Amino acid sequence: MSNAHNYDTQIDHLLKSTERFSPPTKVLEEAFIKDYDSVYAYSIRDPEGFWGQIASELAWFEPWQKVREINLPYHRWFVGGKTNITLNALDRHADSWRRNKVAVIWLSEEGEEQVGTYGQLRDRVNQFANGLKSLGVGKGDRVVIYMPLTIEGVIAMLACARIGAIHSVVYAGMGAGALRSRIEDCQAKIVICSDVTFRRGKVVRLKAVVDEALETLDFVEKVIVHRRTSPPIELEEWEVDFWELLKSHSHRCQAEVMDAEDPLFILYTSGTTGKPKGVVHVHGGYMVGTYYLSRAFFDLKDQDVYWCTSDIGWIVGHSFIVYGPLCAGATILIREGAPDYPHPGVIWEMVQKYGVSVMFTAPTALRMFMRFGKEHIEKYDRSTLRILACAGEPLNPEAWRFAQEIILENQGYCIDNFWQTEVAGPVLGTLPCLSAKPGFAGKPLPGVLADVVDAEGRSLPAGKGGYLVLRQPLPYMMRTIYNDPARYESYWKEIPGCYKTGDIAVCDEEGYFAVLGRADDVLNVAGHRIGTADLESALVSHPAIAEAAAIGLPDEVKGERIKVFVVLREGKKPSDGLRKSIIKHVRKELGPIATPSEVVFVDKLPKTRSGKIMRRLLRARELGLPEGDTSTLED
Repeated sequence: MSNAHNYDTQIDHLLKSTERFSPPTKVLEEAFIKDYDSVYAYSIRDPEGFWGQIASELAWFEPWQKVREINLPYHRWFVGGKTNITLNALDRHADSWRRNKVAVIWLSEEGEEQVGTYGQLRDRVNQFANGLKSLGVGKGDRVVIYMPLTIEGVIAMLACARIGAIHSVVYAGMGAGALRSRIEDCQAKIVICSDVTFRRGKVVRLKAVVDEALETLDFVEKVIVHRRTSPPIELEEWEVDFWELLKSHSHRCQAEVMDAEDPLFILYTSGTTGKPKGVVHVHGGYMVGTYYLSRAFFDLKDQDVYWCTSDIGWIVGHSFIVYGPLCAGATILIREGAPDYPHPGVIWEMVQKYGVSVMFTAPTALRMFMRFGKEHIEKYDRSTLRILACAGEPLNPEAWRFAQEIILENQGYCIDNFWQTEVAGPVLGTLPCLSAKPGFAGKPLPGVLADVVDAEGRSLPAGKGGYLVLRQPLPYMMRTIYNDPARYESYWKEIPGCYKTGDIAVCDEEGYFAVLGRADDVLNVAGHRIGTADLESALVSHPAIAEAAAIGLPDEVKGERIKVFVVLREGKKPSDGLRKSIIKHVRKELGPIATPSEVVFVDKLPKTRSGKIMRRLLRARELGLPEGDTSTLED
């Protein structure tokens, strides 16, 4: 198990720890699931009955004939059922007593506020959906959304779903190259963007990135622009103003009848090749899974104010800013901008102001709050916080203790969980009824058959590190990779009969899983997955670079930071100016999240006999680890 051997020290340290914390009494009393063992056993014993009962709580145009149909690597759920996720995210509430309940509270960095009820949100979504129809957008058409965390971004996503169009949200921080490759791959008919976003008090221009990305693409028919600056930017003849389009149409628009297996969205994520990987999720199973987990894991209730600090550009934003919480009828708080601006305590100031009771954030954010010091937290009242969930990367025990003891003062509960873009909701987690073991994500959630195996798929004993796999599909898993079924099938074929997550994990004697990191060449920087192939492709497109290698190194705040090694073309000389030019080039191609922390000029890169770059050897040298037998370090 050569990929896992470097984790032995980490595993040994985790297993020696005897720390465990019981959930606070109030949290346990209010938990949606109070008896994990019985619920989990039922979900595995009778998955059809389990998922069918959950699905029956939601609205359907037509019922399903069969809960699941599995023919690995393919699987279908709620077969024959007709629905539309907006029927449950909007109509189910707007046509009930929740009509005047607040659905969304939006905040700017400067404290500007917008509030929308379920009735108002449905009206706006319907108007924009009719606007999209007027531009010729219909069922199955792809629409790329390049917008920051705003109500308009949420409306755009829901409006696409309303009419059966397939949205693909691209994080509004990615560069023109990354945006262009995603638009090309899905052949988007329309691009929806904002002219700017705001971060740390500065204006970040997004429209210029869109313009550059579209320079050579003639298949995009229209660009819809959410204009925020004053005076408003001028629009070209093929461009349309977001609010003018919305306001010119009726607030009545029936949800398109969708088969449970019809695609809802494509979300691109990094893999081990340079080509972006378009993960496809569907209306039915995704809806059922994210609705259930919003209640069962995040413990959302009608009186809660829920805040997820992620962004709509990531799967966390899709599943647990927009679709899951809205299907559950929650009040969601969203805030555009940096979590430490205009001051290091602004997050807790907002928790106090709005009475936030459930919060979802990343380990990177917790480590940042630790660095700032508890004085920025303790000046604000956090007594409303019942649940603080954390995911996106491994949560180290020190950050967990800081959250539990300092932020929550042991009155609320910090719960860890693990999932990924391909599996659109938690598969491992510490449910509010379970004891927490710092360093461990938790136990398999209801319906999840997780295991730690060797390269042949043999289960490994407790305490032994190996590949994390899922032994059966879930309704909220991806259905395919857009335009690349062979790539999708590889997830289930590398280890026969298992879905390979690409992560290294260990399971202890009590069934708690700790996820230790990626097994493949994918970096995890502040919870954002960045493929080494994407980075290296961007690097070698610089005119001075002949070859490049990228590795991730431990970072006390981000989890990992990026270090790159570059071999220059003949006649090019290393210099500080060239180093800055390379960093600027990567930022432009991939966006700020992929910016290298360090650029090193080298004469050559270590390679295998077949010519593959030995990134693990580079990483071992950087960390001062034994290099060992280089044959075990091949890609």
